[in-house]
Amino acid sequence: MRPPRLSRRAFLQAAAAAGVSATVLPLNRALAIMQTGTVTQPPDWLDAQGRIRFRRDGIPKVTGDKVFAIDVRARDMPGWPAEQAHGFLLRATRADRIFEGIDLSMLPDHLQPDRLVLEETLAADGVTMPEPDFYGDLLLARGRTPVLLGQPLALLIYRDYPRFRAAKALLKWNEDAVRWGAETGYVRRDPYGAARYVRVGGETPFAEDVYSPMKNTTVRAKVQNRETTWPTANQQGSPSAEAMYHAGEIERELQSPPADWAIFRRKFHSQYVDPAAMETDNGNGWYDRETATLHLVTGTQSPYTNATHAIDMVGKSGFALKDLRFYPGYTVGYGQKEHHSFPYYVVMAALYGDGRPVRMALDRWEHFQSAIKRHPFWIDTTIAVDRATGEFRTLRSELDADGGGWANFSASVGQVAATALQSIYYFPKSDLAVTARSSRAPTAGSMRGYGTLQSMTTTEMLVDEIAADLKLDAIDLRLRNVMRAGMKNTQGAIPAGTIRAHELLERARTHPLWTGRDERKRAYEADNPGHHYGVGFACVHKDYGTGAEAAIAQVEIDPQGRILLRHVVSEIGNGSTSSQMLVVADWLGRPADDAEFAVIDWPSMPLTSDDQPYTHTQEEEDRLASDPRWVPRITSPRSASNSSYYLSHATREAARLLLTLGLWKAALAIWSRGIGGGQAAPLAIRVEDAELRDGVLRCKSLEPLPLARLAATAHALGLVTGVTVHSFNRWAWAEAEFDLDGETLRAPIDALSLRWGDGATAERKARMTDGGYAFQPRTRVFYPPVQRNNAGVVYYAPLATLVELSVNSGTGAVKLLSHHSWMECGSMIVPELVSGQLQGGLAMGIGHALFEELPLYEDGPGNGTWNFNRYRLPRAGDVAVWKQTGEVLPPLSAADPPKGIAEVVMIPVVPAIANAVAHAIGHRLYDLPLTPERIREVLA
Repeated sequence: MRPPRLSRRAFLQAAAAAGVSATVLPLNRALAIMQTGTVTQPPDWLDAQGRIRFRRDGIPKVTGDKVFAIDVRARDMPGWPAEQAHGFLLRATRADRIFEGIDLSMLPDHLQPDRLVLEETLAADGVTMPEPDFYGDLLLARGRTPVLLGQPLALLIYRDYPRFRAAKALLKWNEDAVRWGAETGYVRRDPYGAARYVRVGGETPFAEDVYSPMKNTTVRAKVQNRETTWPTANQQGSPSAEAMYHAGEIERELQSPPADWAIFRRKFHSQYVDPAAMETDNGNGWYDRETATLHLVTGTQSPYTNATHAIDMVGKSGFALKDLRFYPGYTVGYGQKEHHSFPYYVVMAALYGDGRPVRMALDRWEHFQSAIKRHPFWIDTTIAVDRATGEFRTLRSELDADGGGWANFSASVGQVAATALQSIYYFPKSDLAVTARSSRAPTAGSMRGYGTLQSMTTTEMLVDEIAADLKLDAIDLRLRNVMRAGMKNTQGAIPAGTIRAHELLERARTHPLWTGRDERKRAYEADNPGHHYGVGFACVHKDYGTGAEAAIAQVEIDPQGRILLRHVVSEIGNGSTSSQMLVVADWLGRPADDAEFAVIDWPSMPLTSDDQPYTHTQEEEDRLASDPRWVPRITSPRSASNSSYYLSHATREAARLLLTLGLWKAALAIWSRGIGGGQAAPLAIRVEDAELRDGVLRCKSLEPLPLARLAATAHALGLVTGVTVHSFNRWAWAEAEFDLDGETLRAPIDALSLRWGDGATAERKARMTDGGYAFQPRTRVFYPPVQRNNAGVVYYAPLATLVELSVNSGTGAVKLLSHHSWMECGSMIVPELVSGQLQGGLAMGIGHALFEELPLYEDGPGNGTWNFNRYRLPRAGDVAVWKQTGEVLPPLSAADPPKGIAEVVMIPVVPAIANAVAHAIGHRLYDLPLTPERIREVLA
């Protein structure tokens, strides 16, 4: 479960409560106001078969349109002053002494800042960081010790760029710019959270559990005095106490196991990593004091949260605020720009810009110093195995994550890491405890993989070692223990549908690279003296979604048969806007002709929400759900690989209902014309027999009907010509019933609005008062029980990777020779985008396995001296770019839904490389990355 994000509705409600007019407008739409006569999107983006020729946002990007926030200057924004000011932050490079102030005496008079902002400046004006327990303080007050390395101390603003650049160059790495007082030591604080998942299964994998989080509860530790305390064990006590009783029984069994069990315990470490997004944190803000309007441009994955926090931040200060104009640009952040604090520094700079827009854009040193990182983990795992059968019996693990200086999502990342640790395997018993701790390192947060990369990698490494000890083929051992349909995960929940990881394993074990690995090793090492050859394999499945996924989609058709799609989805680099247009074709036989994305204005969906989908009791939710306009959440942000499955569901349902409520009825009207019921009368006609393909509706032997003719008829007869839906998923889809003029409709949505064509009755036209639509109050709703929050996850996408590599015995350097991956992702919407995700994810995983690593503390990025000259990213020569292949399992059926794969694509290559290195050198390493230095140590 990931923490709740702010929805559009909650954002607008917060704005209204503060007396602020608020607008969130995608940056490209704001800039379009100035782009007269410019056409950047050719109409031929689809080929004759309806397949994508290039991404819908591809041409604007490659031709230089300003779609990223970092490219925007004040003169680019309509209505802004042309003069651009610039700002930068001075940061702490130590966290063991009292901060006593800033010393700018080394700057000549002409390079003194036009505005210097300190914590006392903010305090005088009442400017504070929103949710400081989550994001931290804006600036450090004098007389206090920094909590973390890189903590901001002061903001300097310059009205012109040359002076800004010169002053920044003089102050960079200048330790005399900060005055330090007495030594205090590091600030010690409480952990950010701790959770425990205990499960004791029944007699079979399919029998009722004795205890599980899904059946009973997830255990939360008490956090105080910089320690965590678990509840006291008591079999007859509270659900948490009972869980601790079972945890104790599991520990005792592992200490004194049955004679036929083998116990494997290993300790692993996964490193501290920067996402290395090419767009550094940045923004441009202008506070117009005359109109009390704040304008904000930034790159973010959570725009509505940023906008609401900006309102809260200014609203509580001495600055007047009547209007907020927020412009999120396209971005690619790998989670680094989700709930990051930098937009609030841009707000702060705008407030002190003295009427000029202030641009803040981190250089790469600053970005390394302050941007969100991937958590380092220390993982102590034990697996019990039946020696005779090779079947896993018990999984026990203690996970510790370093969250750095501010909480951010650390507690949640730890929980997701723990629930993923089982990887693709079934365990009859499990006890998984995780603690997310605070430290003085720069903050870690929501980076791609969200803890699962760190945890599943260690499990796959340990499984490989177990196979070697038991003298079993490593893939055969996996097949003996792989989860099958209907089995439960470590939370006691049954995953959605069939789990196809076993199919990937079956394909992998017959691959020539695997079956011939020992012979290839002998031949390669004979031909390449001084080089060790190894083959490694790993297979994982990664969850997608957050357990509270919501979306709004609208599909309309005009009298000429042109299809319009409006959707909440925004573009963060993975092609979601392109794919959503294609999803419409699943029911309407043709992609959308026109589309609007990142839509925030939904008059056709007059909904309310308190946006607390994780915390309501069942009684509270039942009471709230009695209001047909209430939903648990309005919309979700872009995260957790949620677009292909969850956001597509809303699109698909809107298109389906447009067909069944409108176009199908138009077809029946056409086929039934004439004496005796027309051509339809002699036939048994059902919508299930219909097919809309290539713009033509076909059904049995009836006259094929072009989409344009159907649309014209639907409009003329006043049938449904537009549908807006809201969907919600809590590890299962919400469903609702609607009374549509005496007919009961039940669908996997929880809100519905309809538009009828021009021939509609006067009564229906009078009802279309919600943005040209008529809201249809549900008569009943069936939300998944709140207990399903304890399921952790139920939607999985599996992926396996096979790697061959060589290790230089002298230098310890690892060279990838080739790799092959198998993926199961349901029905692909755009195969080319899936291929791109796989290739990019593999490169990121290779970097994690072999190269990328940051020291945590004084020698790490918090000291401001890290850049790509020290941080090694993988290059084309490192990823076997011309020797990588992949294949995707065919879907189980035409209706097999797509799965979210944006995170899983980077994970199995990491343990596959570790296992291949072990095969090559005969030694297992438990600390990542596998650097030449670490390999030389074991080879010495």
